[in-house]
Amino acid sequence: MTRLSVEMLAADPVGPITSAGHAQLGIAVLAGIAAIVLLITKFKLHAFLALTIGSLALGAFAGAPLDKAITSFTAGLGSTVAGVGVLIALGAILGKMLADSGGADQVVDTILVKAGGRSMPWAMVLIASVIGLPLFFEVGVVLLIPVVLMVAKRGNYSLMRIGIPALAGLSAMHGLVPPHPGPLVAIDAVKADLGVTLALGVLVAIPTVIIAGPLFSKYAARWVDVPAPERMIPKRTSEELQKRPGFGATLITIMLPVILMLSKALVDIVIDNPENTVQRVFDVIGSPMIALLASVLLGIFTLLRPAGFAKERVSGLVEKGLAPIAGILLIVGAGGGFKQTLIDTGVGQMVLDISEDWSIPTLLLAWLIAVAIRLATGSATVATVSAAGLVAPLAVGMSTGETALLVLAIGAGSLFFSHVNDAGFWLVKEYFGLTVGQTIKTWSVMETIISVVAGAIVLLLSLFI
Repeated sequence: MTRLSVEMLAADPVGPITSAGHAQLGIAVLAGIAAIVLLITKFKLHAFLALTIGSLALGAFAGAPLDKAITSFTAGLGSTVAGVGVLIALGAILGKMLADSGGADQVVDTILVKAGGRSMPWAMVLIASVIGLPLFFEVGVVLLIPVVLMVAKRGNYSLMRIGIPALAGLSAMHGLVPPHPGPLVAIDAVKADLGVTLALGVLVAIPTVIIAGPLFSKYAARWVDVPAPERMIPKRTSEELQKRPGFGATLITIMLPVILMLSKALVDIVIDNPENTVQRVFDVIGSPMIALLASVLLGIFTLLRPAGFAKERVSGLVEKGLAPIAGILLIVGAGGGFKQTLIDTGVGQMVLDISEDWSIPTLLLAWLIAVAIRLATGSATVATVSAAGLVAPLAVGMSTGETALLVLAIGAGSLFFSHVNDAGFWLVKEYFGLTVGQTIKTWSVMETIISVVAGAIVLLLSLFI
């Protein structure tokens, strides 16, 4: 028995909480997902409450006793928050440090000084990808779109020619690369290796953002030709421009967790001996929590001190950085609860049984499930955690590389065609001053390109991994 299958059994030591057949379980899944979709889209209920109610509806339609359904949900919520909650919190603190210290602005401005003319869209996708590594998507949008507007205005560039590459970089990082919440939850659900997933995620993201960013932006600029809205262009004071950390120090702080996690993955592959001292050291320093914690602690000296932050202000910044992620943690936790309910009612095993008779590849099945949930709910995170719960049993027996690709297939599917039920759709629309139709022609199409291209690259990589 593989290590992965032992862990799956350990998560469910007493077997399914219902003896329902495949037909009843199929109806239960549809009812649970339908409840989530209706509560989010029709009744505008918060995703945390929708996932909680949907999990209970799933258990009820599957014929599970209510007390056992509640136990499954709470166990899944607790284990998910325990697994990824600290990482999300540390990522939020690091993002707040970058934003408030001016470190992110420093990276942006330094790269822009070196770029110009035809290279500007490529500079924007590079900036967004680097900044997007530690930042949540919404934070990255708020941070970068004012810069996009300034560049478009000062350089007389088409707004879409500059904006689409920036959005592509942010979105690809959000859906494919940990420590973002979606990939972290999927990694936890299928027991994938974070370092390997990170490495493959970056590998998939690079060609994806090139196609969906600088290349697609040529066409987006022709379809939608609008000026940068004046009201959104920020005015910076001379003090804000002068008192901020250096480019090199900021870049090192951003890249430190990535370097440590990738180093761990490389050492694990090269040495492959759990008793080896070097590997044990890298297993510690390359663990996600230690890597992010090291970056946060380094940021106090490389980001906050140069920006003039006193000790008291550092404490306040951490509190402000943690406050906005309460909703994210609850959604992610409830998604984990929904995932565990799917597993405990036997839905995961049902998918495993049925898929044995299908000719559809597992990675394509995972992508399609995530696409369907994304279109229905509008949330990439909800799509990721729900799809991960459904396909988790399919990961049993997979190699380390295969489980990483399974996570990426889910992440790619979760980005498909953002439309009016997605908060990101309205965020982009309002910042860029677009109509609904213009947002669909640019942002929605770009998201679809990211999803399809990344999914295709994952399937291609599966031929060699």
